[in-house]
Amino acid sequence: MAAMPFAHNGDYWLALFTGRTWDEFRAAGANVIGFSSARSSSVARVRAGDKLLCYLTGVMHWVGVLEVVGPSNDTRPIWAGDFPVRLEVRPLLLLDAQNGVPMRELEGKVAFYETAQDAGKFKGIVRSSPNRIPQRADGELLETLLHEAQRNPTVRPVDKRKLYKAERKVGQTVVQDLVSVPETDEVPNALSPTPAPAQAPAEDTATTRHTEIQYHLLTLGADMGLDVWVARNDRSRTWNGHTLGELPHMVNHLPTQFNEATQKTIELIDVLWLKGNSIVAAFEVECTTSVYSGLLRMSDLLALQPNLDLKLYLVAPDERRTKVAQEIRRPTFQLRSKPLHAVCGFLAFSNLVEKVEAIRRLNIASSLSPSFLEQTAEYFNQ
Repeated sequence: MAAMPFAHNGDYWLALFTGRTWDEFRAAGANVIGFSSARSSSVARVRAGDKLLCYLTGVMHWVGVLEVVGPSNDTRPIWAGDFPVRLEVRPLLLLDAQNGVPMRELEGKVAFYETAQDAGKFKGIVRSSPNRIPQRADGELLETLLHEAQRNPTVRPVDKRKLYKAERKVGQTVVQDLVSVPETDEVPNALSPTPAPAQAPAEDTATTRHTEIQYHLLTLGADMGLDVWVARNDRSRTWNGHTLGELPHMVNHLPTQFNEATQKTIELIDVLWLKGNSIVAAFEVECTTSVYSGLLRMSDLLALQPNLDLKLYLVAPDERRTKVAQEIRRPTFQLRSKPLHAVCGFLAFSNLVEKVEAIRRLNIASSLSPSFLEQTAEYFNQ
């Protein structure tokens, strides 16, 4: 390989993110990174000019390069968890999860992944964050690969269940393993062979429920005479023998009047109802303890197309109502010309399924307007 073009005088450090914390970090401006108090001594060793290489746990993709500016006094509620030890950073490169550099491509090229036997543990390099990368050549190689991925993007679909799975419960509080993996003791050796605790896989029942709700929304839209769209990465899912991507009125291409960034955002929304070339309603379905990712995608859509007139709905289990109300009023969603809580309604699973069954029983779908859901949805305006 040619000489590394991104060499610098500082150190390289690994910075761990989950899919959610990566979204939150970018939504907040990508200029402040936070760590748990338990990692304060490690953070103190990070110097201005050092570079943080961002790694997404779960999907195992490298997605960013940040240059450290110095300590930060920023106290904004950027993350749902408590990450008070913060650094100001300058983003040099930020990638979406699906465009990241897979860890598997590093086998035999870096000291922490010399052979297949290192897979999973990676000699402890991904155990904690920040974690210094001992071999400068490894950091330079990673930065080179990341810049190449930016110049020549390749889409590698990621499993959203793995991307957004890192949550755990402490007492009655749900906390997320954001940015760094909390530990009680510092890791004395950056290449410690002890791996990070394994995260539990997402429940199959949540995936099944998610697909069921998508099916109900898609068939309801079709029965109303609308065209429908299901998230591109969900088209092969099935419910009761029906493949979502093959349901009636399913479109294979979205309207093309949007810019590339908007198009990528829209294509991943769980369900869309369309009339002609217009999107009339968008639905994000959240079945797990998290609701943030769906709200963030809605917020991104509004930010990219502030004049777009369509109905937005977050569809989630009844017991997630309080979580939805809490998350939708986060400052990142409120401090915009069109606050998300004012335009995105909450639809509880039980309420939606009850409505759909009643509509089918009475055979009145064809006489309904898409706006009827506004009367069913709940808006958290206060």
